[in-house]
Amino acid sequence: MDLKCLLLCSDDKIVRVLRRTLGDLEISVEHCTSSEVALRHLTRERFEAIIVDCAGPGAAAVLRSARMAPCNKRAVAVAILDFGVGLRSAFELGAHFILYKPISVERAKSSFRAARALMKKERRRNSRIPLQIPVEMSSLESGVRFKVNTTDLGEGGLALSLPRRSKPNGRWQLKFALPGSATALDVAAEFAWEGSGTQVGLRFQDQSPSFVHELREWVSRNSPEIEKDDPPAHCQLTDLSLGGCYLEISSPFPMSTRVTLSMRAGGLELKTEGVVRVMHADQGMGVEFTQTTAEHRAKLEKFLELLSANRDLQPELLVEAEGLETESAQNTGIPSVSSEAEDPLVGLFRNQFALSPDSFTAELRKQRGMAATAGASA
Repeated sequence: MDLKCLLLCSDDKIVRVLRRTLGDLEISVEHCTSSEVALRHLTRERFEAIIVDCAGPGAAAVLRSARMAPCNKRAVAVAILDFGVGLRSAFELGAHFILYKPISVERAKSSFRAARALMKKERRRNSRIPLQIPVEMSSLESGVRFKVNTTDLGEGGLALSLPRRSKPNGRWQLKFALPGSATALDVAAEFAWEGSGTQVGLRFQDQSPSFVHELREWVSRNSPEIEKDDPPAHCQLTDLSLGGCYLEISSPFPMSTRVTLSMRAGGLELKTEGVVRVMHADQGMGVEFTQTTAEHRAKLEKFLELLSANRDLQPELLVEAEGLETESAQNTGIPSVSSEAEDPLVGLFRNQFALSPDSFTAELRKQRGMAATAGASA
């Protein structure tokens, strides 16, 4: 099954380039020339990506609506801009990455190759398998408990039928066992939607690694039509701190992408998770780490010490998209390994993400120079 995107654009040349590029990547296109038609599609169909030419009327409303529509709020949002237009306004409207005009096939394919990996992850999260199993629900606010039956299940959540007098709101703790497993899974969840009758949908939250692994394996076994993820991408490390890193990669992932990084150097291995905070097309991306355990920090410090003592050592790096950062994490701020005040690299990612690639690279060089001076004087 092809991935699907919505394209709002009235420029025939851009449309031809994107149709060719997206077709090569097995991404089908629903083309609209008016914002009114695009908005109707957003409320009735699910898309893995929303592509909007911001020069057209109603473009901002479509980008905002994509974030509001329940079935498309996690779609990858792409803004097409005239060269020289500021980035910040597009990101504030919800764009994950930018395509500047004029758009070439090569540039578009590089950008969408990375976006496709993320689109696959998001579609798999949204895929549902019809399933009826008992679930124990416990309210994390009132303590009320009852048992219900699911109607479907996926990596991102489940649907179920509530007792008729129940109100679908708040956060709950769920407990259930997958078919064929004797182990009960525990996970927090919040209500995501309310259907007709007593049917509601819940979105999983704060999932443990073991929960994610077991559920993902079960979904993969029981949903053979879901295509395989794209393999992890090779990249080059240019900057590393306790709070994050900058990676050179020809097809960087969009902003707000959750990623898993695997690093290896001098016999040391480190696996860490993070969120893309800044992205430069064809060049690279800045990742803020999201793991905060003492064990992870100790491993990261050891890796930093190794690279500091061996300046010519080039670590092997692989990066893989895991999905988009959740809205709740964006609103509360994902805790980083170090605060912005302690970690200038993280501060640069968060505060200067809208700089041009050349200006951002200049700031990175300035930080490296300051770090080298501080190290020499220590």
